[in-house]
Amino acid sequence: MRSSLFFFLVATLVGALFFFGIRWVANDYLFFAGYTVLQFIVLATAWNILGGYCGYVNFGSAAFFAVGAYSSVALHKLAAGVDRYFPEALVGLAKIVLPLNIPTLIIFGGICSGLIGLGTGYLTLRLRGAFFAIATLALAVVLQTLIVNWDFVGGSRGAYIIRPQSVPIIGSYIQYLFLIMVVLSVLALTVARMIERSRLGYGFATIRDDELAAEACGVPTLRLKLIATTISGALMGMAGAPFPYYIGYLEPGSAFGLAYAVNSIAMPMIGGTTSWVGPLVGALLLGIIQQVATVTISSAVNLLIVGLLLVGFVIVAPKGIVGLVQDFMRARASDEGRPTWRSRLAIFANMRPGAR
Repeated sequence: MRSSLFFFLVATLVGALFFFGIRWVANDYLFFAGYTVLQFIVLATAWNILGGYCGYVNFGSAAFFAVGAYSSVALHKLAAGVDRYFPEALVGLAKIVLPLNIPTLIIFGGICSGLIGLGTGYLTLRLRGAFFAIATLALAVVLQTLIVNWDFVGGSRGAYIIRPQSVPIIGSYIQYLFLIMVVLSVLALTVARMIERSRLGYGFATIRDDELAAEACGVPTLRLKLIATTISGALMGMAGAPFPYYIGYLEPGSAFGLAYAVNSIAMPMIGGTTSWVGPLVGALLLGIIQQVATVTISSAVNLLIVGLLLVGFVIVAPKGIVGLVQDFMRARASDEGRPTWRSRLAIFANMRPGAR
């Protein structure tokens, strides 16, 4: 617990230095690009809790992200039509509470996505491998169909979100959103690190290695899978909650975009899925490359870059960058511990009859 608190404080300090460093440069584009990279860090870390720690591949990342985004849109619509949607007795109270600030929207989006994750885990408890992955993909299709036909949040037409130009103390609203995403990234990484080093993480590892053997040994695999799906879904929803205020116009095609599902899987796979460091490394690598490609070439090549890197790393480094580094360090340590000809000669001399 103490080490986790220390990690949180150090990560917060690094995030603050990062924020003030970009602010010193005085280029708002860096805040826009940095927000996207930080968003992918949260999504990749959230996916890795279920897909990396437990070994259950989730193709429905975009669905949980979109639930968080559309929960913010729904609350924004409620705030804009208090007199229309609330009974007269509650209008005064609703005008006091609404509109909600971004941190509250993030909490609400996390709760909504966490509950959907819990329901998904409960309905797919007995599914494993490809069957679970197909079920999560079906969840994304069902939720997208519901959103397209829900006129309250804009339906297929989408919804406009008019954000404020500035906020007190910080100033620019995009800098405010960037700072919020920095906090979310630190929170997601801290949660992933705490899970990895706890009994919960060891339970997840037993599911990943051999679920049947874990059940035979008394590990509560069903409960652990519910916990994993809930935490993973909640973090994805929290990442999606500020998205409508970042983009300004939200439609089902952008919220349920293929880029979120693909990047959420590719970034941990490239970085490494067995540690909290892997999603961070993969998100930074792929996120920065995609932002550079967007500026220099076109955003249309982003998925092509992700696909090529994913195929390359699956062939060259199946364990990801972190696994590749770990294997290199183990090989180096074994080389250093390998006996040389001098040590072999000394051992042979000591083994001679009459030798001391």
